[in-house]
Amino acid sequence: MKKVIIILFIVLKGVQVLAQGYNHNFLLGYYPVVNAKAEIDSVNFNIFSQVRKMKFGPAQANIADSAGNLLFYTNGCWIANVVGDTMVNGNNLNPGQFANGYCPDGFPKAIMQVALPFPDSVNKYILFHQTGDVSVYSRKLYYSIIDMSLDSGRGAVTQKNQIAFSDSLIFGITACKHANGRDWWVAVLKDSSDVIYTLLLTPNGITNIQQQHLFVPMHINFSSIQTFSPDGSKYAYTVSSATGNMSYPYLRDLRILDFDRCSGLFSNAYVINLNDTNFGIGLAFSASSRFLYTSKAFQISQFDLQASNIQASRQFVAWYDFYNNGGYTTFGYMYLAANGKIYTTSTGSTIYFNVIDQPDSVGLSCNVLQHSIQSPCYLYAHHVNHPNYYLGCDTTQTTCPCLITGINEIGQHDFKFSISPNPNNGSFKIIYLLPQNKSGTLQIFDINGKQVYKQNIPPWSTMQYISLPKLANGVYNCTITSNNERVHKKLVILKE
Repeated sequence: MKKVIIILFIVLKGVQVLAQGYNHNFLLGYYPVVNAKAEIDSVNFNIFSQVRKMKFGPAQANIADSAGNLLFYTNGCWIANVVGDTMVNGNNLNPGQFANGYCPDGFPKAIMQVALPFPDSVNKYILFHQTGDVSVYSRKLYYSIIDMSLDSGRGAVTQKNQIAFSDSLIFGITACKHANGRDWWVAVLKDSSDVIYTLLLTPNGITNIQQQHLFVPMHINFSSIQTFSPDGSKYAYTVSSATGNMSYPYLRDLRILDFDRCSGLFSNAYVINLNDTNFGIGLAFSASSRFLYTSKAFQISQFDLQASNIQASRQFVAWYDFYNNGGYTTFGYMYLAANGKIYTTSTGSTIYFNVIDQPDSVGLSCNVLQHSIQSPCYLYAHHVNHPNYYLGCDTTQTTCPCLITGINEIGQHDFKFSISPNPNNGSFKIIYLLPQNKSGTLQIFDINGKQVYKQNIPPWSTMQYISLPKLANGVYNCTITSNNERVHKKLVILKE
């Protein structure tokens, strides 16, 4: 590719294989910044500047291996390997005029691709992706196969731009682990319709392509964001429709449905009129799957899915403060990260992230921190599409037996954790995997058994950065407790 730029490489990855790390990387950067750096331990978010050849806008997919090591990534135009070069046969992703208009800079819509580990395979991955045959929808769902055993471990695309099926589709691809803990459901919405397509990815490839009616009001859809809850029980999406009225050009609503991970069927549609005319943008569940957040440019809303009246549970938890230093820091796409926090980029170019620091807390206690993280490069509506790779078998199901093989799959209670570096100077990261859908507690004790640190750990989180500069040199006991289980790890503090 042509131009080398500085990008932001948000590292949410580990160096040990004791816990999984498929979603531990978020790659950002649209304009280069010279000599930029950021060190942000206080909010559990580490940022490192790296030189890469790919620009990133809203559309991005990447995946790491089970140890958190980045394997490949794409902006919709081409696939890059771990060293940043074009992967073998990774050029000319997404054919057509839409790609010609936006490449090599990257596609303009979020969640237009998603990368998944291929079931029962050590080295094989699949990338589902879309392009725009017209300005507002795609006529095909594509997929490409990547084999990481090729090109000396840097990978190669063995099948590219294969058509899974054709129809007029809204931009956006979501995925959820099957109840058997091995296979994957992939979902795509049909344009201007209440129809949703699902397909099943198994070790034999793509099967069971089906469509169903969601029985919700139909719109001439302009844009949509879709996501499954971390526990796989809910599916939510927003719809923004063009009105033709310049005074209020868009109308937006939110739909929430139950999802059966065994059958792949949706039910119990719940429609919420968001009562705004904003071109709708952000959507994210909290780690526990209890709270659902929506954003528009100037507000963030929280909905409690356990409330008897979900619409009435709506609370506005943040209002844009009009901060402008390097670009307006409005609320944009939302991303539930590996540390259990939700990060939002802006609707335009800026150098700041906003953070929902405690997404599983009610109302204002969720603590929205505006422009709290400064990046070393400009961001433009950045988003990364990571499903919950850690969702295991649904043991409550009798018709979907567990099919986890141990190959590229997550066990039910892989509860070990690692500390790195160890020894350290008081700043370190822990990588772990809690029991299914359970929160946890991290405690650190000195040699006398006195507690010197305590932190709650959200469900489905896999990584935390810890900074304890006041801890004295010595040996400590680091403990994680969850679901009446407890594991220990020796922590050594050694300062120069």
